[in-house]
Amino acid sequence: MILTYILKRLALALFTLLIILFVSYTLLRLAPGDPTQSDMLAGESGTLGENDGALRKNNAMREKLDLDKPIITGFALWLKRIVLHGDFGQSAAVEPGRDVTDLILERVPVTLTLNIWAILLTYLLAVPIGVLTAAKAGTYLDRTIEVILFTLYSLPVMWVGLLLQSLFCEGGYFSLLPISGTEPDNALTLSVWQYHWEKARHLLLPVICLTYGGLAGLSRYTRVSVLQNIRADYIRTARSKGLTETVILWKHAFGNALITMITLFSGLLPSLISGSVLVEYIFNIRGMGSLSLLALSSRDYPLQMALFSITGVLTLAGILLCDLLYMAADPRIRLTK
Repeated sequence: MILTYILKRLALALFTLLIILFVSYTLLRLAPGDPTQSDMLAGESGTLGENDGALRKNNAMREKLDLDKPIITGFALWLKRIVLHGDFGQSAAVEPGRDVTDLILERVPVTLTLNIWAILLTYLLAVPIGVLTAAKAGTYLDRTIEVILFTLYSLPVMWVGLLLQSLFCEGGYFSLLPISGTEPDNALTLSVWQYHWEKARHLLLPVICLTYGGLAGLSRYTRVSVLQNIRADYIRTARSKGLTETVILWKHAFGNALITMITLFSGLLPSLISGSVLVEYIFNIRGMGSLSLLALSSRDYPLQMALFSITGVLTLAGILLCDLLYMAADPRIRLTK
């Protein structure tokens, strides 16, 4: 029965993904400008021969990208290349002529490393903090942590990143950490332990910037969910049986609060790949966030559509995974119903 449910959800996800991609392609085509615009503007200030050459070059690119065809036809041709050949095409503006797949694979490892560490730290810190504040609800400790978390949640990432750079990076007040990048410049001359140490120093501040906002939000969601369950009738029954507060808190109250955290988890898969534009820009990191910004600013249609496709697939996969985790967290849930 679960297999039947998964197959039905996959069919629905495929249809949903098709709609997402068609809407994305349509909006790209309807938006002003295209990858050939910069060449056309450059050709306008040249001679007549240069203008003709730029015009022929741009017309050839428009034909290659199917921009000379209606939107439905262009989308159908793009989808055909993806389905039959798995080919996202070549970059039109960011790195002209280079395969889009190669561009993405080059930057995915950096973004994955940053976001995996950020997600691990977020959950490892947020869940205990949320459970602790729920157990100590209304006390001085709860209110102090609440003020700290709301303060963290309200701080803009751009401001925090620049502040950390000015305090702890090279040329700053303490000058303890590298100011940009994720790899040490002298990586080939370092031992294995030295390399990993320098790598950790490069990643520390970007991971902090990616963590503090999610930490504040997730801990508050955890607190509210656990607090709702602590006040339920079954908790009073557990206390009357003589169970310890630790068992009641973590096994019963926290176990029933998992649904909320699983729901929040559904948005993590896309963030693993999409990255953070602001963090990668501040720390000069060549990841997926900066690649997305380049694709958007240069109107690189093939690259933008590839990024939309990956984000759409991961979003739908995250939703399906959460539905399956619901059943594992609460046996009363039956997906087939």
